[in-house]
Amino acid sequence: MKWLAALPMYHVTPTLAGDWRVLLEHVRSQLRPWLDARGDTLELVDPDTSLTEFWLRDDVLLTQTCGYPLMHALDGRVQLVATPIFSIDGCANGDYRSVLVARKAASVTSLESSRGQRAAYNSDDSNSGMNLLRHAVAPFANGRAFFSSLVETGGHLASLKALADDRADIAAIDCVTFAFVREHLPALADGVIEIGVTASSPGLPLIASKRVPADGIDALRTALSRALTQDAPLATRLKLGGFAQRQLSDYSAIIDLESDAARHGYPRLA
Repeated sequence: MKWLAALPMYHVTPTLAGDWRVLLEHVRSQLRPWLDARGDTLELVDPDTSLTEFWLRDDVLLTQTCGYPLMHALDGRVQLVATPIFSIDGCANGDYRSVLVARKAASVTSLESSRGQRAAYNSDDSNSGMNLLRHAVAPFANGRAFFSSLVETGGHLASLKALADDRADIAAIDCVTFAFVREHLPALADGVIEIGVTASSPGLPLIASKRVPADGIDALRTALSRALTQDAPLATRLKLGGFAQRQLSDYSAIIDLESDAARHGYPRLA
C-alpha cells in the first residue's frame, strides 16, 4: 500500500510549513519497521484537492483536520489518531480556543460593543473561525443579525489581512495560529487588538483513513511521540508539548457549542 501523509493546518509561514514537513519525516522514519513489515510506503504530500476530499481518501495514513468537519462531513468516515498539545495558553490537554481580535482603527473594545461591525471568518466548516465566533456572539445577538456584513476569507491569515486592509473589523483566530502569527508575522498581529477569547473545545485532531488497521494507529501514536523526543528543537519551534489521546466523544463539545447558539436563536453567523 502506498500511503499519504500531510499536516496542512498551521502553515503560517513557509518556514513553519517546512517544520511541519520535518515532523512528518521524523514520523515516517519512526514508522519504517511497520511500513517495511507490510511492504508499504509513505509519501509526504501537499494536498492538491480540497481538504475535505483529501481527508476522505482511503490512502491517507496521517493528516490533520478541524473538529467541526470531524463532527459533520467526516463523521464516522475517518479514525481519530491523536490531538496535539500545544504549549500555548488555552491549549491544556489538547484543547484550544480562538482569540477575538478587532482592527485597531475600529475602536472596538469588546465583542458586545462590536454590533454592526464587519466580521471576517475563514470558512463555514471551521470551528475556530466560525463556530466559536457564532457561539460567542449568540448571547448578544437577540436572535437577529449581529454584524453589518460577513466576508469569508478562506483562512485565518486571510482574515487577519482582511482586517489589515480595512475589509473587515472583527475576527476569531485560532489561538495556535495567532501565537505563530505573533512570533513570525508581528506586523500583522500588531494591527489588531485582542478583545476577548471564545469558549474552549478539543483542538485540531490528527486523523487517518478507516483503512488503516489498529496496529497502524498504535504505530502512528508511538511514532508521533518519538518524533518529538527525537527533535526537541523542532518541538519547541512548533510549540508542541505532546499528543493527547482524546476520545471521539470529546469532540461532541463542538456540537454542543453549535446547539447552544441555536438555542439563543442564532443558528447562523450573521
